Amino acid sequence: MDNSFFRELATAAVKQGASDIHITSGTVPLIRTHGKLEPYLLSSVLTAEKSKEIILGLMNQNQKETFLRELEIDFSINLAGIGRFRANAYFQKGVVSGTFRYIPDKVLSIDDLRLPDVCHAFAKLRQGFVLVTGPTGTGKSTTLAAIIHEINETRQEHIVTIEDPIEFIHENKNSFVTQRELGGDTKSWDNSLRSVLRQDPNVVFIGEMRDPDTMQAAMTVAETGHLVFSTLHTNSAAQSIERIVDSFKTEEQPQVLLQLSMVLEAIVSQRLIPTIDGKRVLATEILIVTPAVRNNIRESKTFQIDNIIQTSGNLGMRLLENSLAEYVNRGMVDKNVALEYAIRPTLLNKLLGGR
Repeated sequence: MDNSFFRELATAAVKQGASDIHITSGTVPLIRTHGKLEPYLLSSVLTAEKSKEIILGLMNQNQKETFLRELEIDFSINLAGIGRFRANAYFQKGVVSGTFRYIPDKVLSIDDLRLPDVCHAFAKLRQGFVLVTGPTGTGKSTTLAAIIHEINETRQEHIVTIEDPIEFIHENKNSFVTQRELGGDTKSWDNSLRSVLRQDPNVVFIGEMRDPDTMQAAMTVAETGHLVFSTLHTNSAAQSIERIVDSFKTEEQPQVLLQLSMVLEAIVSQRLIPTIDGKRVLATEILIVTPAVRNNIRESKTFQIDNIIQTSGNLGMRLLENSLAEYVNRGMVDKNVALEYAIRPTLLNKLLGGR
């Protein structure tokens, strides 16, 4: 089916630096730029039939059958000369709708993204478990792609990614990269994670930890001497640890705490914050797992982790509020905006001297 309309829409979105495209009936397509949704005014209001035609026209036959059976699907689109999109098609009020996240062709480096310098250290780890967390749309995949890109360029390893769907494409550099997509290359997370250890990996990227089975598999792969990266939809380092542990049955939690305390190496929690000039900037919270942190995890004292982060800036750690305060002090972010995004607004006020 002709997808010229979506190519036109995608071209316009990419040119204006958009992150997402929304298509549904009853409105013109919407484009999210710097966190704000704006109408694509070169289009008329879409009918239910037109919305369905556009979205189904981007799928292959197997994807169509899965979508019509399951009523939702994740898939990827590669538009020559424009870029890649991670797509989610779904029904709302009986109408076919879709959201499309732009994935740049070029994987940006840690320095290009202005990530904290400590991220270079994560690319040097030989084993362990590193998490990047945050709400949807905060650049978790982009951050991990940059770290994996650095490993790919600087080390001779076998990197295996398991994604739903594949987002950034990693070409073989010094390392050999195997990228597996749910549905196309493997039938389930369970199958792919059970077989990954037989594929002689050094580094494993799990697109998202969705349930206790995925979490357990990630920790087990790390425990067997591999470097594992993954993501969670959580707001802070302490909350991420609690989310993992609370996902398991009560009787399993002591063993999970012990295992997590042994394999976890770092957590990066991030947010994209609106700036005064209408763009967005990345704010991060960094936890480096030291012996003191391991003890706190093992003893289920996650409430003490914020204090460890706050007093360990010399090790590269910082709370989200430290990052927010820095942007406010540099005149990049309005104080009221920073307070809206703060997890600990009282602390942010203190860091800003109560001004």
